[in-house]
Amino acid sequence: MPRLSGQLLPAGAVVLLLAIWAVVEMQGAGTKSAEPQKQAKSRDDRDAAPPPAQPIPFDGKRALDYIRDLCKIGTRISGSDGMKKQQEVIKAHFERHAAKVTFQRFTTQQVTRPHPVEMANIIVTWHPDRTKRVILCSHYDTRPKADQEQDPRDWNKPFLSANDGTAGVAWLMELAHHMKQLPTEVGVDFVLFDGEEYVFDGPHGQDRYFFGSEHFADDYRRNPPKHRYSGAVLLDLIAGKDAKFPIEQNSHFKAGKLVEEIWRTAREVGVGAFRNTMTEPILDDHLALNRVGIPAVDIIDFDYVHWHKLSDLPEQCSAESMEQIAKVLTVWLQRVK
Repeated sequence: MPRLSGQLLPAGAVVLLLAIWAVVEMQGAGTKSAEPQKQAKSRDDRDAAPPPAQPIPFDGKRALDYIRDLCKIGTRISGSDGMKKQQEVIKAHFERHAAKVTFQRFTTQQVTRPHPVEMANIIVTWHPDRTKRVILCSHYDTRPKADQEQDPRDWNKPFLSANDGTAGVAWLMELAHHMKQLPTEVGVDFVLFDGEEYVFDGPHGQDRYFFGSEHFADDYRRNPPKHRYSGAVLLDLIAGKDAKFPIEQNSHFKAGKLVEEIWRTAREVGVGAFRNTMTEPILDDHLALNRVGIPAVDIIDFDYVHWHKLSDLPEQCSAESMEQIAKVLTVWLQRVK
């Protein structure tokens, strides 16, 4: 569950940041620079035109079908039978598309729970021989309680969470159809985080968040792999109808170069859903990755009106929104060095 950070910038600071961002955008669009021409010629490769690339034929309708199929399992709370069933479906799907699937298993305990629970991050590996790699990630557990329902008696009803978590998994399942043909120079790992939503006491209680991403990050730091990740993109709440993706503030400050690459690609391919405005800082799985030196960006539509409500159902999701994300990220992936 993404959360707004309690440490917001003062309103004046946010306005100043947006003003600076607007000036940078105007310069990038061709506004005359005050720099001497000699200095302009010496700029680094970031200003060079990116190599040509075409989006893949991502099938948003098939991705919607994957959302429906996962939701038919029912709730998929960490450690539950529904989660185990989902893990089997995910493993079979990605192996069918010739990816290597690894379960990163661990045991943890929530503050308000009497017993520990078994969790597992799922790592789906493409081109395992490549040492330069990037991550596309999402959480894949569903929240135990629909805590944004006004009537607390509704909190314990089955909560399918079609967009919040399920959509990210479904998007990656559709992308699997294209990964072998996608011309990339780097290896790509899909990472599905467990335990992001394993919270029982409401949004302002003492329960912890982000078990899976915290474990992944700590393992990456303790046991450095031969490969290193040059970047990561977190997908959260990506499938709402008419979804909009402003720049998340923590992403901007912790992984600004990656934000610039992705939002510039969105402008190039004509995806207006990626907005050059900035949200409040959001607490989400990308923070753990940034903490261990993996620049990570959160692509998130935090204005989704069905967030943490029983109405977060497959019929509230959009094939077009998922296709817009694919149009941007599959071009970006082809350019990563």
